[in-house]
Parts: sequence; C-alpha cells; structure tokens
Amino acid sequence: MKHDRRDFLKSLAVAGGAVQLFNVGFSGALADSTGYPRLLHGPMVGAMTTSKLQLWMRASGRYPVSVLYGQLPDLSDARQSDEVAATPENDFVVRVELTGLQADTTYYYRVLVAGEPAKYLDNLPPFRFHTAPQGPSRFRVGFGSCARWQEYPHQPIWPALERWEPDLFFWLGDNIYADTIEPAIMSDLYKIQRAVPEFQGLGSSVPQFAVWDDHDYGLNNSDLGNPMREDSLRLFKQYWANPGYGTPQTPGVFFKYNYGGVDFFFLDNRYHRDPNDKPDGPDKTHLGAGQLAWLKDGLQASDAPFKVLITGGGWSHNPDATGEDNWASYRHERDGLFNFIRDEEIGGVLLMSGDIHRAEANCIPWSANGGYDLYEFASSGLAQNTPVPEWIEVPEVRLREPFTGGHNAGVIDFDLTQDDPVVRFNVINARAQSAWDEPVTLRASELQNGVASWQRKVDPELHLPLRADVET
Repeated sequence: MKHDRRDFLKSLAVAGGAVQLFNVGFSGALADSTGYPRLLHGPMVGAMTTSKLQLWMRASGRYPVSVLYGQLPDLSDARQSDEVAATPENDFVVRVELTGLQADTTYYYRVLVAGEPAKYLDNLPPFRFHTAPQGPSRFRVGFGSCARWQEYPHQPIWPALERWEPDLFFWLGDNIYADTIEPAIMSDLYKIQRAVPEFQGLGSSVPQFAVWDDHDYGLNNSDLGNPMREDSLRLFKQYWANPGYGTPQTPGVFFKYNYGGVDFFFLDNRYHRDPNDKPDGPDKTHLGAGQLAWLKDGLQASDAPFKVLITGGGWSHNPDATGEDNWASYRHERDGLFNFIRDEEIGGVLLMSGDIHRAEANCIPWSANGGYDLYEFASSGLAQNTPVPEWIEVPEVRLREPFTGGHNAGVIDFDLTQDDPVVRFNVINARAQSAWDEPVTLRASELQNGVASWQRKVDPELHLPLRADVET
C-alpha cells in the first residue's frame, strides 16, 4: 500500500511539472501574439486649433497607437505622431495629438496600431480634416441633442449633416440615454453610440465638442445629488476630446472655445445644479457659483462679435412653469445673468440649447428691460421622436413654427468677414432638407443695448400664437 502511494505521488509530481511547462509555453505564446491590432471605435476628431488637433480612438488591446498625417492624399509627405499606449486602465481609449499643423488647411491621416495600418481600415482611403482658420472667417456649425440609440439604432441625420459640410459639430446633451447609476452600463452606451455606422463619416472628419444633459449624466432630471456624479464626469472625460473640463477650482464639463472669431461658452447644467423643485431665489443655482463667475469673467474679457452660450436645457420660459427641467425653474439666476450682460454692455450674446425633442427658434425680448433681444437656437433630437409642444412649453416669443418632423439638426452659418458680422440659423431634417423657408438672420449690430429687433424676425406666416404677455 505504501509503495502504491509513493508511485501515485510521483506521478502527480510529473504531471504537475508538465502542466507547469504547458502554462509557461501558453503564456509565452500569448506574449508573442499580436492578434489583430485594430480600432474598435473611432477615429473621431476632437479639439482643434489652427496648429494642433486631438484624435479620439479606442484600440482592441494593449497596443501603441499613432497617426500618419500630411497634406497630400497619398501621405507621401506624412509625418508620424507620438505613440500613445492603449491600456485597460483607460478602457483602451487613447487621444493622439497632431501638432505642427497649418491654419485653414486640409490634412489626410491614417491610424497605426502596433506600428501598422489599423486592420479593416488599411484598405480605405485616408481620413481627412480641415484645420481652424486664422482670424475672423466664414464657417458653419452643426449641432443637436437627444440621440436615443435604443429606439433609433439607425440614425440618418449624420449623412444628412455631411451634405451640409459643417466645419464643427456640437453635441448639446442626452448624447446617450444611459439612464443609470451603473458606470459600466453608461460606458457601454457610449461605445454603442460611438459605433453607429452612419456617424463614422462625420465623426472622422469634423471636430466634435460636447456638453451633457440629464440622460448622459445619470437618471432623468438628475442634479448635484446624482449618486454617480463623479463616475459620470470621469466617463465624460474619457469619451469626449474637448479642449477642457471645468477649472482646477470648479469641476465640470464646461469650457470656452474660439473658432473663426466667435467665442463659444459650453456650459455644465448638471454637476452643480440644485433640484428643479427647490424654491427659486438667490440660494438656488443652475450653474453653481464657480462656473457662473467663470462665465461672467469670460464674457467681460471677450471682444468677439458673437458670444454663444451653449447648454442642454432650454433658456426660454413660460411664467406658469414651475419645477420644469430647464432654465424656467432657475429664473433668478437666468435673469441675473441677462441683467449682467446688459449692465456690463456685453454685446453679441446668442443662446443655444437642446433637450426639447423638436427644433425651435425663439427670442427672449430683453430690449424691454433695457438690454437687447436674446435669440435662442434649439435643436432636438438627432435620433428621437418630435411631438408637438404642450401648452407649458410655450417660450417668450416664437420666431418660427417648431419643427416636429422627426430627426433634425441645427445649422448655423457665421460670417465675420463683413463689417457688420452676420449669423443665420436653420434646421435640417434626416433627408438634408432645410425646415424653414427663411433662416433666422441676425447682425452683430442688432445685439447691442437699446436695440429691439425681434418683431422683424417673426415669420409672418407663423400660425402658432405668440406669448400673450408680450406686445406685438
């Protein structure tokens, strides 16, 4: 019996050695294998200046990622960017910076993963982008909000936008409908939206900038009490290549960006937000004290003919609305900001928003308060149903009939080359058709204290009533 036991133990030792040798060999084989180095998501163009640009990408493993880029379509003049390592700590997301660019110039680029052209992209023509202009210029911005992949996995608005050839695209919140307090679920929804086939052409060629709203911050109507507040901010920074995120003193997704002579102020309407149903007054905030001070400082310092304030929720209000998920529930802070713009004689302010599941052109007639009329351009949804607005959703002044014809995006044309710079706003549908016969057209000279202009901007065929409390 003892002899049999010794033989058995000896056989186990031999077998164990074989298993160990097998494991060592298997690990070595894995270490030597490269698999298929490729991109799972992207490339997507992010923050851009006249001389540099960020590209957002997500690789298929622990690979170095770099980019060849040049001005010739065959990349015979190409230089190579620094390599950036894709690691599991950042979910294999990388941002590659391209430097030494010339202003107002078209560049071509190809992504390298592990030193070779990324598999499945290597047989395509190089991607391309166009750098920011130097000084005041003419350019076009596309924008929108509310891309609900769960209901609309096919999103025809993206190729429609490509036909209009925007120079920039702005996401105004509800960019995903995460509706969760689980970071892994939110991360999954970002990846799914980033992989929508129709988006790839626009995303790889046009700079993308973003703020969030409730559905990509947490749950519906989320505020500073969001239990995944910090995770939401971390994931936002991971999946968007914005120029910045808040300040060292005040966290958030807000930032300022200048392009073609226009200053864009992207605002965070969630991270510091008090609950909608808190009584309005000096102690209730939408932006938070730090962000509001940053915005006021930036407005005072700006000499741009147009200064665009961008946020997810609508700026206009119905005086009967209380507890709504927009600026109507924060009238004290909103009106205080508008009075600041008037009192400091800050001209050229425009408003942009999303969230409302339709497109609108509205006006807040602040000329009646000694300032000038504040125009709001709204577009929603990129991939969302668009019901007719309810009575509670009537703004101060309507300029155009709300567009409720399905998926849509806003298109804004700026021309700062004229003596009196001009901006024009229209909306397009999923077939790339403009929604209104006449865009809303504004001159910089109309956005100055003492100028009342809104009555000249209203579509004479508008059949929906204007607000009863505004004289026509």
